[in-house]
Amino acid sequence: MPPLADVNETYTDIITTVFSSTIAAKAWLATAALAFVVVQLVTAARIYGRLSFLPERGATIASVHRWSGRTAFLLTLPVFFHCVTILGFQTPGARVAIHSLAGTFVYGVFAAKVLIVRDRSLPGWTLPVAGLSLASTLVVIWLTSSLWYFTNVRFGF
Repeated sequence: MPPLADVNETYTDIITTVFSSTIAAKAWLATAALAFVVVQLVTAARIYGRLSFLPERGATIASVHRWSGRTAFLLTLPVFFHCVTILGFQTPGARVAIHSLAGTFVYGVFAAKVLIVRDRSLPGWTLPVAGLSLASTLVVIWLTSSLWYFTNVRFGF
């Protein structure tokens, strides 16, 4: 297995072929993931009968819900890789500390949601709570990273 420094350099080289920097890539990938989280929330609300402006509950809405979740998850992986292997857990200020704490919990919340989806013996409220917990955690992560980047550093690729 190559040393971690070589892996990080290869990752940076790949990312900077599309984006101006790894930080820009993280901001845009997280924003795309957040867009899919919104799709997740809307389709989940339709599945639970809370919205009526979408097509009827059924295979199409369920498929859109599943694939938007998978896509959001995949979009977070390069962001997670960079944050964990290159930056690590940091607490220099409140924004970064909140971001690091939320980032620490996000994949645990994701794993819990996936397990809850499969367990039919749990009460009906557990899945929406798990889904909203995951969405909320991702929103906190986005607010403390991508929004900060777009408003304080630059808005662009």
